[in-house]
Formats: sequence, structure tokens, C-alpha cells
Amino acid sequence: MAGDKKKQIPLRLSPKLYADIASWAEDDFRSINGQIEYLLSECVRQHRKTGKYISEEIDKPLKVTLD
Repeated sequence: MAGDKKKQIPLRLSPKLYADIASWAEDDFRSINGQIEYLLSECVRQHRKTGKYISEEIDKPLKVTLD
């Protein structure tokens, strides 16, 4: 079907953001394009679930335990 074809869009990123995403993609065994698509999909999923673009937990400090 014609509607199932993925859209191509130009995307401009700073060199630092690109490097960070590339490193993250490598850690997750994804291509950079796949990582960006994954991140955008997760953001949309979160927005549909809560009506917000980011989780309210993003600003909560991490609990670190020292053994």
C-alpha cells in the first residue's frame, strides 16, 4: 500500500547531539536512523499515555545506594 511507505525528512542536528545519539544507537545495536525513530516513537507513546511529552519522573533525582 502507498500509505505504508515511510516518509523521509531532512533533519539537522548539532555535532554533539549526533555523536550522543550515535553512541546510544551503538549501545542499543541500532542504526542512528533507527535510534531516532525509536526515540520519537517512545515520545509519542508517552504523550498518548499521559498527555505529556516527557515523564514527570525526569526531574526526580536518582536514588543511589552505596554498598
